[in-house]
Amino acid sequence: MTFAVQNNYGAYVVSALFDAADEAIVALSDGRVVFVDVDMSFDAHPNAGILCAVVHPTGVGMVTGGDDGRVVWTTKDSQPIELLNIKGAWFDSVAVNAEAMLLAAASGKKVYIYDLAKKGEPKVFDHPNSVSGLVFDPKGRKLYCASYNGAYVWFSRIHPQKPQLLKWAGSHTGIAISPDGKFVVTSMQENALHGWRLSDSKDMRMGGYPTKIKSIDFFAKGKLLATSGANGAVVWPFLKANGPMGEEASEINADESSMVTVVAGAPEDTVLAAGLDDGRVWVAELQSTGIEYIQREKGSPISALAVSGDAARILFGNEDGHVWLFESTVD
Repeated sequence: MTFAVQNNYGAYVVSALFDAADEAIVALSDGRVVFVDVDMSFDAHPNAGILCAVVHPTGVGMVTGGDDGRVVWTTKDSQPIELLNIKGAWFDSVAVNAEAMLLAAASGKKVYIYDLAKKGEPKVFDHPNSVSGLVFDPKGRKLYCASYNGAYVWFSRIHPQKPQLLKWAGSHTGIAISPDGKFVVTSMQENALHGWRLSDSKDMRMGGYPTKIKSIDFFAKGKLLATSGANGAVVWPFLKANGPMGEEASEINADESSMVTVVAGAPEDTVLAAGLDDGRVWVAELQSTGIEYIQREKGSPISALAVSGDAARILFGNEDGHVWLFESTVD
């Protein structure tokens, strides 16, 4: 792989994403959204900070949540478009679903669900504790909310309602769902993952980490789950009906001198990238066991990382605002 782009934007890189058109996009803590290929910057949250970001459900551009109570859609071809504006809100988690054209955004104990097709007022779902992670099921019928003592499950279009609680003691800080919709996994305040098989709500305990897990990502058609929280990238198998239950996790490219801060896998392939707390980045093809450091120079911790849909491009940024885009040199 080789450098395609290298820039310093001078602000913490909150998120790195590829949209459906393979546009490389980063969100910065100072409120800017940058289209990296063309070095085009938009002030999506003026005088405010971006806290989270996802690709818009149309596949075009980036949706960002900010500490200004706004959720904003930014594309390369238009000025930022405000989707939500809730006075006093602090949107630190957003999720979207393309099939249902729904957007969810969390601020404290409240989750707002906005229908991007029908517009109108958002539905508001209240929780007893703060919500720190959101994910829709594949069809957008249900929304899963990571919170204290488990994950709350809401039907996306019904209001009011009483949610189901997938219960497990402790604070759940992040959440992911397998692409087939059969498993939900949360990261916890303690050094562990927890999961549920949704067909029967069976618990899946996934521990043994030396530090907190801040990044989780299903990849390889949902057959593998990668996480940070260790010296190497931890990979759990989801190859069978029981998911990771009774299976051992693998730790990829463990290096005792550093910790993995963020992971990203190719949606369809066994290509996995990891960013480290010493500024290095590596990429691995798990079926060939080949590992390549695409960033060997040490520096500020890597804070955001993405792998393109075809696994040919890798985008990452660090806490100091440096952004790199790597491209495969293989035709």
